[in-house]
Amino acid sequence: MQSQTEPKWAAFAAIDWGDQKHVWKMRPADLTTDEGGELPHTPEAVDLWASELARRFGERPVAVCLEQSRGALVYQLMKYPHLVLFPVAPTTSARFRGAFSPSGAKSDERDADVLLTLLLQHRRQLRPLRPDTEQTRHLQYLVEQRRHMVDEKTRCSNRLTACLKQYFPQVLEWFGDIDEPLPCAFVEHWPTLSAVQHSHPGTLRKFFHKHNCRSEPLIQTRIDQIYAATQAVLDNAIVQAGCMQSRQLIALIEVLRRNIGELEQVIEELYSQHEDAFLYASLPGAGAALEPRLLVAMGTDRDRYQTVEELQSYSGIAPVTQRSGKSEVVHFRYACPKFIRQTFQEFAQHSIQKSEWARAFYQRQRASGKGFHAAVRALAYKWIRILFRCWKNRQPYDEERYLTSLQRRSSPLSQTEWKAAAGFQKLSVKFS
Repeated sequence: MQSQTEPKWAAFAAIDWGDQKHVWKMRPADLTTDEGGELPHTPEAVDLWASELARRFGERPVAVCLEQSRGALVYQLMKYPHLVLFPVAPTTSARFRGAFSPSGAKSDERDADVLLTLLLQHRRQLRPLRPDTEQTRHLQYLVEQRRHMVDEKTRCSNRLTACLKQYFPQVLEWFGDIDEPLPCAFVEHWPTLSAVQHSHPGTLRKFFHKHNCRSEPLIQTRIDQIYAATQAVLDNAIVQAGCMQSRQLIALIEVLRRNIGELEQVIEELYSQHEDAFLYASLPGAGAALEPRLLVAMGTDRDRYQTVEELQSYSGIAPVTQRSGKSEVVHFRYACPKFIRQTFQEFAQHSIQKSEWARAFYQRQRASGKGFHAAVRALAYKWIRILFRCWKNRQPYDEERYLTSLQRRSSPLSQTEWKAAAGFQKLSVKFS
């Protein structure tokens, strides 16, 4: 934050937040002494504290430093216009405290002092919290919530797979993904091999038809495999416990599947109404799941990133270089928003199948000796440069225009063979 753009601060405050209470320190701008106290973690107490600051300083801006960028306390403080929040990473304050407390001594009051010192002396290295538009933040919370639901569904699916391997492993061979509706319904209806083997073939055939399995050869193959299968275990204790666990996990999977479907409907509706949706609909390989995620990753504040390097570093796609003397090490960036990095990497991975130049770039990276994830991150690094320019100019991506630009700039990708297909220039990559 540039000093010439800073407001005339009325005071500087720091809050060491906690689950039950918060410890705060404050220094008015015209004084050299600090004030402090404890703040109960209740909306009423926070409102009283913030309102008192507004009354005392006449609604003039107060800088507040705290170790949160998201959370209950931040959300409560965001509604007060006179409070300007400066989030600090917990590792930053911990290392700053360790520099002057080698013994590792720690207390809530000392942590508040550290945050206040950072705010007073190193404010130029901190960024004030600038929330995006309400529509974008709503979409952000929903896409992150959907991802959490998908991860939870995957965990339940893995647990169900491990459970079935113990007493009914044949189900995993008869069907594909165990978390799909058909295998879940099958295990719920027939939780053991003996139960399904005592069923009539006609009953099995009706079950498959009811669950949209219409391939007669596939149905007959499954029926033959069912009657030819051998019981994995005969211990009734293991079988009965496995039946109960599998039914419980299937119930969880079904609930999560419905919740994910509801989230996807709301996300689709919000995304279609967003003013920047047209920018991401043009991206090859993004699709319904990644388009809104890319939108919230970029945001709508065009002044948030002044250069593309800022976005590449913040997202965690740009590597970190460590130099000391004659040694130089380039490694993976650990401190970053994991969800945003995951979004760019997944988009880059999906673009390989839909974009000619992206596939050529990825193949060149693999041919040079890079592993899969390193090659995908390198592609994501390149995609961010393209997305940044489209985002800044509010101009949708044009594959043909970019391919023409590669040829005009004599890019290494343009050294591959170009073939005309359906009136469109396509890259044909050959490696020896």
